[in-house]
Amino acid sequence: MAQVSSFPELAMHGLKDIYSAEQQALAAYPEMIQAATSDDLKLAFSEHMEQTKAQIERLEQIFQNMNETPGGVECLAAKGLIAEAKEHIKEIESGPLLDAALIGAAQKVEHYEIASYGTARTFAEQMGDDIAAQLLEATLEEEELTDERLSDLAIMNINPDAADEI
Repeated sequence: MAQVSSFPELAMHGLKDIYSAEQQALAAYPEMIQAATSDDLKLAFSEHMEQTKAQIERLEQIFQNMNETPGGVECLAAKGLIAEAKEHIKEIESGPLLDAALIGAAQKVEHYEIASYGTARTFAEQMGDDIAAQLLEATLEEEELTDERLSDLAIMNINPDAADEI
């Protein structure tokens, strides 16, 4: 991490980190969509991939409003979580068990994003940046809904199917 010596610098570093996380997630979705066997899961991943594009645009709007450029920070957490998802794709045979693993991997990313967006929103509020706070809150709500949707898919369909494979 670059030297951070002020609250605004800490907030900016957090925004650049989540921007990196979103870019990495966006790049990973096609492989996850292809690996998923459940049509409902493929649809959930596809729809969230499109939502992620809008979330990236919101972040870019925040950077523009702050006269900053995105980039320059690599989100190591997202890198590791996405590597885990790719490992599942290699190690688990296609079917409900892989779908269950993919949901778990995707939810790990969602939980990281939820924490990151909550922190970024709170920092924006602290600095009096109401526009950034509103944009970050909109994304936070989307991430929470995606997490709930993945949980519902897991509980109602995917996990029972995976458990029946034993």
